[in-house]
Amino acid sequence: MATVGAHLNEEALKRLDRQERFNLFGLTLPYLGLVSILIIIPIGWLFYMSFIGRDGTLSFENYTRMLDSKAYIRIFITTFKISFLTTLICALIGYPLTYFMSQLPKKWAGICMIGVLIPFWTSLLVRTYAWLVLLQKKGLLNNLLLDFQIIAEPIKFVHNTSGTLIGMAHIMLPFLILPLYANMRSIDKDCVRAAASLGATPSRAFWTVFFPLSIPGLLAGLLIVFVLCLGFYVTPAVLGGGRVIMAAMKISSNIELYFSWGAASALGVVLLVVTMAILFIASRLVSIDQISTRG
Repeated sequence: MATVGAHLNEEALKRLDRQERFNLFGLTLPYLGLVSILIIIPIGWLFYMSFIGRDGTLSFENYTRMLDSKAYIRIFITTFKISFLTTLICALIGYPLTYFMSQLPKKWAGICMIGVLIPFWTSLLVRTYAWLVLLQKKGLLNNLLLDFQIIAEPIKFVHNTSGTLIGMAHIMLPFLILPLYANMRSIDKDCVRAAASLGATPSRAFWTVFFPLSIPGLLAGLLIVFVLCLGFYVTPAVLGGGRVIMAAMKISSNIELYFSWGAASALGVVLLVVTMAILFIASRLVSIDQISTRG
């Protein structure tokens, strides 16, 4: 009898578990529908359009053109080069700055964080044109350098790669600082003190204890910056002056100048696949759970 009762209880628990799963699935149906409408259907349409050739038939024409055209190869090289250099600049500037902020008392760290967040309160287009005003040949920066006789003639900061990197690094820097700061603040300072009590110098304690613990936040920030840079449009278009062509700009020109939705969609699909591949590789290096627990 006890065995029969245990079996009945087990069956009842299984029914309750199935009922609970069914209820949870029903609660997620509105969300799944919204995701399908806003994400899955547009991406599916993008994939479909990428296979539409010039004659309106299904073909691999758009992808073949990208493989055969040196212009597309240069665009991808430029896109990844600019994205990588921007990410590197943000890391070189953002990590020391974030470390300095993490060591401050919370009051002063909050004041510094306001300075980091101020750019978010200004339009991206306004910030980009502000850099154009500052960096042009008769801009504030060149005028100061000329007034102090540091240079003999104006330096060309804009309409080239240098201006694009300056503008993009300024805009992307907060995206690295925010996750890295949350990660650094969560690191127990007693770990560094323990290393110092065991005879480690401050620099050795930093590199052997603090830096490894901050890697998840650093990787999260680098990933965000790099992925966002891959699809950047406004800043390269304004500060690059047409000399720095990235993938997003080519997508825009394919639609606005050539009315080629197929070519634009194919380029968008390639960019999407590359981004997803980067996210997949990053998930293998550091898990989302590890980042969130550090942050």
